[in-house]
Amino acid sequence: VWCFSELFFIREPQDVTVTRKDPVFLDCQAHGEVPIKVTWLKNGAKVSESKRIQVLSNGSLYISEVEGRRGAQSDEGFYQCLAVNKYGAILSQKAHLALSTISAFEIQPVSTEVQEGGVARFTCKISSNPPAVVTWEFNRTTLPATTDRMAALPTGVLQIYDVGPGDMGSYRCVAATMAHRRRSAEAALTVTPGTKASKPFNTPTIVAGPQNVTAALHQTVVLECMATGNPKPIISWSRLDHRSIDVFFTRMLGNGNLLISDVRLHHAGVYVCRATTPGTRNFTVAMATLTVLAPPSFIEWPESLTRPRAGTARFVCQAEGIPTPKMSWLKNGRKMHSNGRIKMYNSKLVINQIIPEDDAIYQCMAENTQGSVLSRARLTVVMSEDRPSAPCNVHAETVSSSAILLAWDRPLYNADKVIAYSVHYMKAEGLNNEEYQVVLGNDTTHYVIDDLEPASNYSFYIVAYMPMGASQMSDHVTQSTLEDVPLRPPEISLTSRSPTDILISWLPIPAKYRRGRVVLYRLSFRLSTDSTVQVLELPGTSHEHLLQGLRPDSVYLVRITAATRVGLGESSVWTSHKTPKATSVQVPRSPELHLEPLNCTTISVRWQRDAEDPAAIQGYKLFYKEEGQQEHGPIILAPSELLHTLSGLDPRRKYHVRLLAYSNIEDGYQADQTVSTPGCVSVRDRLVPPPPPPHHLYAKANGSFAVFLHWRRPAFTAAQTINYTIRCNPVGLQNASLVLYLQTSETHMLVQGLEPNTKYEFAVRLHVDQLSSPWSPVVYQATLPEAPAGPPVGVKVTLIEDDTALVSWKPPDGPETVVTRYTILYASRKAWIAGEWQVLHRGGAITMALLENLVAGDVYIVKISASNEVGEGPFSNSVELAVLPKDPSGSNQRPKRLDSADAKVYSGYYHLDRKSMTGIAVGVGIALTCILVCVLILICRSKARKSSASKTAQNGTQPLPLPGAPGSPGDERGKKLSRVIGSQESSVPVTMPCSFIDAKGGSDLIINSYGPIIKNNSKKKWLFFQDSKRMRAEQSQKFPPAAARFRQPDPAVLIGSPARAPALPGLSGAATDTEHSAHSEGSQDTGDSGRFSHESSAELRLSAALSGSPWSSGALAGGAAVANQAPPAQGAGPAGPLAAP
Repeated sequence: VWCFSELFFIREPQDVTVTRKDPVFLDCQAHGEVPIKVTWLKNGAKVSESKRIQVLSNGSLYISEVEGRRGAQSDEGFYQCLAVNKYGAILSQKAHLALSTISAFEIQPVSTEVQEGGVARFTCKISSNPPAVVTWEFNRTTLPATTDRMAALPTGVLQIYDVGPGDMGSYRCVAATMAHRRRSAEAALTVTPGTKASKPFNTPTIVAGPQNVTAALHQTVVLECMATGNPKPIISWSRLDHRSIDVFFTRMLGNGNLLISDVRLHHAGVYVCRATTPGTRNFTVAMATLTVLAPPSFIEWPESLTRPRAGTARFVCQAEGIPTPKMSWLKNGRKMHSNGRIKMYNSKLVINQIIPEDDAIYQCMAENTQGSVLSRARLTVVMSEDRPSAPCNVHAETVSSSAILLAWDRPLYNADKVIAYSVHYMKAEGLNNEEYQVVLGNDTTHYVIDDLEPASNYSFYIVAYMPMGASQMSDHVTQSTLEDVPLRPPEISLTSRSPTDILISWLPIPAKYRRGRVVLYRLSFRLSTDSTVQVLELPGTSHEHLLQGLRPDSVYLVRITAATRVGLGESSVWTSHKTPKATSVQVPRSPELHLEPLNCTTISVRWQRDAEDPAAIQGYKLFYKEEGQQEHGPIILAPSELLHTLSGLDPRRKYHVRLLAYSNIEDGYQADQTVSTPGCVSVRDRLVPPPPPPHHLYAKANGSFAVFLHWRRPAFTAAQTINYTIRCNPVGLQNASLVLYLQTSETHMLVQGLEPNTKYEFAVRLHVDQLSSPWSPVVYQATLPEAPAGPPVGVKVTLIEDDTALVSWKPPDGPETVVTRYTILYASRKAWIAGEWQVLHRGGAITMALLENLVAGDVYIVKISASNEVGEGPFSNSVELAVLPKDPSGSNQRPKRLDSADAKVYSGYYHLDRKSMTGIAVGVGIALTCILVCVLILICRSKARKSSASKTAQNGTQPLPLPGAPGSPGDERGKKLSRVIGSQESSVPVTMPCSFIDAKGGSDLIINSYGPIIKNNSKKKWLFFQDSKRMRAEQSQKFPPAAARFRQPDPAVLIGSPARAPALPGLSGAATDTEHSAHSEGSQDTGDSGRFSHESSAELRLSAALSGSPWSSGALAGGAAVANQAPPAQGAGPAGPLAAP
């Protein structure tokens, strides 16, 4: 099944080489709708038939005798057949008819002398067509192609290993073709005898290494490698790219030569010959590059089209080959040329405003030195008379540096039949500019073209389409885009003419990166050890500037920025330059340096020496480094060299190169310059179709400042490395320089640094093998709003019922703030100190809430925050609400309303206002005064107790008189007793010998020499529940106000007078310390609630010992009672427990 049935070739002519006077047939058979007429072209001109040259009935060309004379009589050349029928014409591929030729020997074998056991090598070279077969003769006898010791290579080389006396003689090569045979001159081989001693050890040496070879497909290639050494080295082969060598088409020839038969494209590369001494690591290498040429072949073919009149047809054709094929287009077998309606863009053919004469067969032809190939397609023009008129009133308006708005009116006739509009635009300046087309629906009459270059003129026209045809072109309009800031800075060069200056020069920015007219250059420079930057502004027409008055032998950093009328572009990186030393010695001046990228990985470094430089130089030193990487060098160059090539660089990188001349004294002044390597290949250079764009682009907001993108890669083999570029800009962006471009090798990316609550558009393209795809379809995504930056304002709290309050507020300040929820925190002061808040939530549209179940008498703290889906904002200042206790009389008034203006701020501590601070200060002052008064009272009472105890002890041995009686005798004994007690007061309670107490405080058991003392607890109970007023009355009648304390001179217990004197006839004294009564006057005055000091506790223990039981719970808590072994007191019964009556 033929894909193109109108007309095609079954057979096409092929290259042929013949001898003079031989006949030749050139085949050409076309198939299609008859009749088909075939004509022949030679070198593009029609071949005239004659008796010697005839076109056969099948279309083939027959030449009975090929002529080889020079001039018009020669039949050599390129032949093509042209087939024509009613659909059009097609042209065949080119076939080269050549005559067999052979030249004289270019290289003859040379006589040589070799030591016995060494190696000998002869070579010869001759050019012929077809290539001659070279053989060798020894003493005019043909040698075999290979033996154990000899190898005759197809390249014309004879190798002889382990030469012996039998190899002496004459050698010559014989070159033969199908029509010719040539013999070279003879060369003699002389063999000298070797030494009988053992041969010394020699490292391997390659005497004949491989040479760079260029071969066509399917040819045979030999890479020679001949090495010597002792012991005999082992020769091995490898590829520099570490790929394996093809074993199916590769074999070793002789003693180390590599033969590749039927060369293919994958055989191309760098081959390394390695000669190694057996059993050691001593080796030497040599390498050569094999380049494989390939004829053109199509990777994309044009397709037949059917278009209406006045429409547009586009044919695409892509081919590959080595070297790169040249593309051209044919119409009915004739070469086409660009005009106003027809444009050719190397791989594309665009025909605008189609007319009936455009109905034809079109061919794409790709050709290089290895051959040519053609592909065909037909354009069928559909005629229609009922066409709309052209769109009218077309006008354009500049929007930004990359966008132009195009608007038009509908056609005046048949506008209702229009189904689409086609917008065509191209650069208005230059030749052979590519035209772009955008198809729009019929529901619009304006369009923004937003992928234009800044500061460029564009031409536009519009065509209206209907189902069966298209309108004429509208009038052309021209409009310019605005300028933009320069896309890159100039490349600068730095040199020094003296130790105190630097000459800064730069080249103009290329037009594609300039994006307007440069009006200003800004130079910045500083010492590398100083952060202070000095800035100079120079006019846009300048190209150099001399910095003077600098420090010698110092490193300066320089950078430059270019500006258009729009603004400053990107600054260059800091370029360093060291000023020369200040010396009286004449050092070489800096050379004039020029850098030029030869390709994506190679830079040409050229320089000129200053003609007036009197210094004698020994050579040059070259240094270079990639931006941000370590410096390479120095590369030492001879003084006669003025050119050097830096290769093996990375594409699309910026390199800094510095060069200086040096003498036998010291280095000279250096020159610095930067240069950028270009990209390796582009789509047009390689003539391969661009890869498809990524698909299924998906965007999702990831907060207020980021958007997550995900996409899928097209169907490629997994071995290919793919990189992606993401384009991001806000919708409606006017300035193209603000478009954000990001790179990644993943199929997803988090785009950060965006503006909150802003709608963005995203697109992705991929890069593979230096090719770039178109942009993917645009997706739109808005970032989330930013979390509220401030709290709600105007917070007010009002008590509306006894246990319910109303809190109200206003949204946070800021027009862009979005609130979806409010959080209300409230707590009483006690709960607030414990960190226990009650939480309420309200929607973003609600600005009030009820606080219920409040406790009367508490003060509540309230604060509010706003939040949205992104996060929560800060809380407002806290507001206090006092809930007063209920008044039974009903006179309790509602507290006043509090708002945020009266609020106290709580941030971990309770902040008080001025009134509260005043109240607290007054309260603290009153408390301190009370404490001071109490301390003074206690001190005074303590002194009074000591005084009264001394007076009572003076009369302790006598019965105590009744109230109103005169003073009792025995004052002298009382004084003695007072002195004794006073001396031991600090050690109360006192223990006597042979006395034991329970010191653990677990009981109040007292033991003396007679046994345990049994207490009468019932007495304590009675005394505890007695009426305090009645007790005080009885005490005032019977005893003095102070308790009597004494110690008898003989062993006795410490006793105190009991509450009732008649129970102890032999004892008298005060019975009770009124300070320790639960309802005593002292307790009521001091407010100590029955607690006592150290002095009072000691006195109480004495009193309890006399009575046999404590007088109160306070006395029990003070410690255990103390008793001493003692005889009965005067007037008392036998020693034993003392019991109250």
